[in-house]
Amino acid sequence: MAEPDLRDLDVFVAVARTRNFRRAAVEIRSSVSSLSQRLRDLEERLGVRLMNRTTRSVALTEAGELLLSRVAPALRDVGDALEQVRGLREVASGRLRINAPPPAVDLVLAPLAGPFLTQHPHVDLDVVSESGFVDIVSGGYDAGVRYGEHLAQDMVAIPLSGPQRYVVVASPGYIARRGRPTHPKDLLDHDCIRARYSSGVMHDLEFERAGQVVKVDPPAKLISTNMNLAMRAALDGVGIWATLDGYVGDAVKSGALVSLMEDWCEPFPGPFLYYPSRRQTPPALRAFIDFVADWRKREGRGK
Repeated sequence: MAEPDLRDLDVFVAVARTRNFRRAAVEIRSSVSSLSQRLRDLEERLGVRLMNRTTRSVALTEAGELLLSRVAPALRDVGDALEQVRGLREVASGRLRINAPPPAVDLVLAPLAGPFLTQHPHVDLDVVSESGFVDIVSGGYDAGVRYGEHLAQDMVAIPLSGPQRYVVVASPGYIARRGRPTHPKDLLDHDCIRARYSSGVMHDLEFERAGQVVKVDPPAKLISTNMNLAMRAALDGVGIWATLDGYVGDAVKSGALVSLMEDWCEPFPGPFLYYPSRRQTPPALRAFIDFVADWRKREGRGK
């Protein structure tokens, strides 16, 4: 025989508390006949009488008193739990896990992390920086950050920043010693600072001007994925460094580094925040998506 469900127990508690079918029916927005039938069904499933009832009164049996004493507090706990869960729709809370490549963490997520957490104090942000590709679903992430050419087809993606740009820089001392390259192929005769990805691959440097794409594989005087090391080496005149302009903008403005071949360094779309398509987006992720949209609007107004 089927076990009683929560609706049967709700009916029992309402009648037991009010000792009146009519008042209980009004309280739980049902009919008297429906309540009476549910109570009979409950007693049949349990195999015990819970109430003695006449046209004028309702009285609990010993079994009914026992059931009420145990079930009523439990139903209150269930109700409180459901209200708390419903409340999560309104207040962003909990842990938000994001996987992102280091440049996106450094240049995009880092500036907005503090303001986001200030605005949403009940959210804990967990950012994992990885250059390799991961399956964010199997990895337990709420969202990931990648550039457009690496996004999975079945993901929802939104722009996380405006356009970005690779630049080629060197110290004034290096240029005085080795000369200034004007074409990507000139880099084949220069010392360069390059990065090797976690997969072991060191990609060619790619440049574009007026639709013409040129790829080169110049010699590497220093190979490192550590931005602080690469920056220090460029400032010290070790070689030429191709990197995102966000890393070296201040050094170029101050004259510590010189920007080279600017006509070969065209902007490209910035990174995207992506996440699985689903009907109910977790509140913390929804809050982050809304925050990013507002952040980008404010950035646009500030330019």
